[in-house]
Amino acid sequence: MRRAFSDSLLKIARQDERVIFLTGDLGFQVFDDFVAEFPKRYLNMGVAEAQMVDCAAGLALEGWKPIVYSIASFMTGRAFEQIRLSLGYHNLTTVVVGAGGGYGYAASGVTHHAKEDMALMSLVPNFSVVNPGDPTEVTELLPQLLNLPGPSYMRVGKFGEPKVPSVEPIVLGKGRLIRPGERVAFLTTGSSLVQATEAADRLAAEGKRPVVCHFHTVKPLDTALLADVAAQVNTIIAVEDHGLMGGLRSAVVQFLAGSANMPRVVGVGPDDGMILGNPTQAEIMARFGMGTDALVTTCRDLWTSSYGSS
Repeated sequence: MRRAFSDSLLKIARQDERVIFLTGDLGFQVFDDFVAEFPKRYLNMGVAEAQMVDCAAGLALEGWKPIVYSIASFMTGRAFEQIRLSLGYHNLTTVVVGAGGGYGYAASGVTHHAKEDMALMSLVPNFSVVNPGDPTEVTELLPQLLNLPGPSYMRVGKFGEPKVPSVEPIVLGKGRLIRPGERVAFLTTGSSLVQATEAADRLAAEGKRPVVCHFHTVKPLDTALLADVAAQVNTIIAVEDHGLMGGLRSAVVQFLAGSANMPRVVGVGPDDGMILGNPTQAEIMARFGMGTDALVTTCRDLWTSSYGSS
């Protein structure tokens, strides 16, 4: 995803001279091509995310289209007041980018964990919040965010994530139906798309066809698609590399709470605690049942339970 982001940034900057990139002392070698081509539109602000956001706000007020970039935990937590007041209050077209959202920097410890970044950004008025699931979504969504009449937040992963094809177009605010099915639905955001799709493909070999529906945009949520999926199934499994409060699951439950026939919603993701030590991202995903094997087992159990039976 990070390579897709840097390539898309360079392409957009060539098309729009108002695009300017600010980084919090992060992204060396990743953005070398951008620096070489647009040295005056690349600002390394140092380890000072709050200052970086205020600078971006000033640039936006002068007609620029800033993109601010740092590790997700620092970008959203350390600069939250500036994001809320300088960007949200003034409704400025600025893209805030969190690198390694969730547990992308798992082994660096609690300081680098960002299990609450989407919750924080969703609370800020005027903000759109996107969590791409593959490199293609990064490429397609970044220019759409820059064309918004207001601020936005985008998570980006690391390197090597596979592309997940589907016939659905990638449109800001619209979900993507990845696999049609019945009875149980995987709802995903971010990198959980890959594991849920793999799980659905394995389950299909057993004659079980769960729906896979991906929401790269968490705010605003595609409630029309969500309502359509909820009407087709008895159980929803919301999978996300984010705390179960304030992310996709919370948005789904909040919308469906008013439904007369609300399906059961099961959240798969990190619990309320902090993860100490330096486990890898894969180890954390296994701990919280987010890996492909665990999702297959969870779906099997729900498929035959009283909630999952037709």
